[in-house]
Amino acid sequence: MSSDPWGRVDETGTVYVRTADGEKVVGSWQAGSPDEALAYFERKYEGLVVEIGLLEKRVRTTDLSSKDAMAAIGHLREQIDAHHAVGDLDALRVRLDKLVELVEKRREERKAQRARQSEEARQAKEALVVEAEELAQSDQWRAAGERLRALVDTWKGLPRLDRKSDDELWHRFSHARSAFSKRRKQHFAQLDAQREDARRIKEQLVAEAEALSGSTDWGPTAARYRDLMAQWKAAGRAQREHEEELWNRFRGAQDVFFAARSSVFAERDAEQAENLKLKEELAGEAEKLLPVKDLKAARAAFRAINERWEAIGHVPRDARPKVEGRMHAVERAIQEAEEAEWRRTNPEARARAEGLTGQLQAAVDKLKGQIEQARAQGNTAKAEKLERELEGRQALLDQALKGLQEFGG
Repeated sequence: MSSDPWGRVDETGTVYVRTADGEKVVGSWQAGSPDEALAYFERKYEGLVVEIGLLEKRVRTTDLSSKDAMAAIGHLREQIDAHHAVGDLDALRVRLDKLVELVEKRREERKAQRARQSEEARQAKEALVVEAEELAQSDQWRAAGERLRALVDTWKGLPRLDRKSDDELWHRFSHARSAFSKRRKQHFAQLDAQREDARRIKEQLVAEAEALSGSTDWGPTAARYRDLMAQWKAAGRAQREHEEELWNRFRGAQDVFFAARSSVFAERDAEQAENLKLKEELAGEAEKLLPVKDLKAARAAFRAINERWEAIGHVPRDARPKVEGRMHAVERAIQEAEEAEWRRTNPEARARAEGLTGQLQAAVDKLKGQIEQARAQGNTAKAEKLERELEGRQALLDQALKGLQEFGG
């Protein structure tokens, strides 16, 4: 009979293992000594220890599923409960119980992690849906279209939610994309229609522009070309393949007209520049008549100069005010000389001036006498009032005397 702390072999060859619940039969051994029997079943125990250690490591360090881990624990527990090994089987049961706790903990952690990931995925997909619905109202067709395509790729990279939630969010997401595509399609269809209208309008404008290109009615035709250009801009753009060709024809017709007009205007400008030179010479000749000494001779000379002036054609518009101003200044000077001569030689005007002067002089003399009388009476206030009135009458008298001098009187 042989034994060790965890087992023994009796005289019949039966092997026992000691447990907390008492001895359990491990098996029978007839082939050798009791020590060999114990050693054999101790090796089986060591094998269980190794398997449990490996399973503990897998649970801690790998992604072993809870289901597989629990199946492995159950298998090991069955081997321990079968008592086909000699050793501290209760210790192995304790290790398995702790391993079960660890597996349960890992399962809860993974469950919580999956819940977090699911919630994050839900929030991410809801954010994608909200952005897609905002983009569905955008008129930035190219940028919004590219962004929606990027959102689809992002969606595909996110985990699936529960079927109901995932389907609801995808329906909203897909609806937003469809709404945008429909709006974009309508926009470009409308744009194509507008461009077709623009093409027809511009073809009519080109036809009229080409018909006007040979006109020599310079002013009205140039104005009409300006109207056509305004209508061209208001018409909008035609299709790209038509726009450039129509513009080249329209611009070419304008160029033909304005080149011809420029040629004619260049000849006219040269003629007007020569006219300006002649009128400047006449203005200089007229200015030599000033100051007027002999009114009759000055008047006759200016009339002759003006007849030659009228015979000369147009001058450049920007130079006209200056050169005509010079002639008008001479004409005004002669008119002023005529008016001064008339006033000097008009007997009726002279008589009226003398009469007015006499009246004003009498009024001034009278006021002076009244002032002296008031002061003699000590009435200062009355004297001051009369002096202010005297100042006004004296000013009128001075002005009348100056006018009378023009008559040589």
